Amino acid sequence: MQPAAQPNAIAYVITALVIVLILSFRLRRMRRTVPLRLKRLWIAPAIFAGMTVLVVTQFPLPLLDWIWLAFALVVGGAVGWQRGRLMHIAFDPATRALTVQPTPTAIYFLLGLVALRIGLRTGLNMEARDLGLSLPFINDIFVMFALGLFAAQSVEMAIRARRLLANRAEVATTQAEVRSDMTDL
Repeated sequence: MQPAAQPNAIAYVITALVIVLILSFRLRRMRRTVPLRLKRLWIAPAIFAGMTVLVVTQFPLPLLDWIWLAFALVVGGAVGWQRGRLMHIAFDPATRALTVQPTPTAIYFLLGLVALRIGLRTGLNMEARDLGLSLPFINDIFVMFALGLFAAQSVEMAIRARRLLANRAEVATTQAEVRSDMTDL
């Protein structure tokens, strides 16, 4: 006869293996430079916002819970802004396009967020009853945090990309003026 804790331990090991597998594929993909489509940065946060509204409004929440959800959104936004700053955005003169590549710090930041989320979710699920929290509310907190993270990351990257393009345009204008002045001599 197996002890009661054995199936629970097996579930944790399987979950850990799946997470390691998914993260290894994600980390491998993150090492590549990919084109940054500035006009499409809003699409993923908009879709996630729609899904967030569906998830959060599924169960009625008291006012205090909405305050906690707003706090999770703000904290997620702050973390997302920092994660967006860790992305390396460059202008490729050969293709005249923007590219983005996560820095190693951004990769470690992502790993830390995943570990923190797993630890918090596990701890909150175990203590939910004692803290007077419902499992759907805990899920809502993580969803709102993720919405703030994705939205702020996209906004920060868009701001930096537009600034980079504006600087490139200024440099090109200055170079054209210099060339024009040189031909006048």
